[in-house]
Amino acid sequence: MEDLASSGQFRHLSTIAGIAVDLRYATPNNFVGRDLYSPHDCAWLHRDAAAALEQSVAWLATMRPGWTALILDALRPQRVQQQLWDALAGTSLQMYLADPVRGSIHSFGMAIDITLLDAAGREVDMGTGFDDMSERSHPALEAAMLASGELTPTQIDNRQVLRDVMAHGRFQGIGSEWWHFDLGDRDLVRRTYRRVL
Repeated sequence: MEDLASSGQFRHLSTIAGIAVDLRYATPNNFVGRDLYSPHDCAWLHRDAAAALEQSVAWLATMRPGWTALILDALRPQRVQQQLWDALAGTSLQMYLADPVRGSIHSFGMAIDITLLDAAGREVDMGTGFDDMSERSHPALEAAMLASGELTPTQIDNRQVLRDVMAHGRFQGIGSEWWHFDLGDRDLVRRTYRRVL
């Protein structure tokens, strides 16, 4: 963790123009209710993911002038992934986390949790907050949620804007969290990238 700055494999989020950063696990504003990152600085991404995020941000600036990407989580060390896993032990909510044995793609600096801020600096309405562990957070269930009235057309449109933004950096979303995006095949990442412990 301490050698990230000198490794050359990682870039600090402060080197990426046009983003805002609010790492929720570095605050009590998360589902565990406490800061899990201090004293470590976890505002890092693998250089490949950082370059891809720059492409996404450039596209956002063109398509939605005044909007900003808000980074909610980036590099998540293995030790923190284990704490999150343990916090949900014995519950069905563990499905929202990667088993630390296999490793979260966050722990390789190749995943990002992200939302959007509008031109006034407000979080865009996505229908749920970050880390909402309910079916309303699932992109795979948006059609059903729209039909039942649990999500509005505007909320789904906003999520689609986020997906379009991230696709321009070659990021891929997942079926259970509208805010989570991976860069690259997960198995390939686990085989070829360095996991930060």
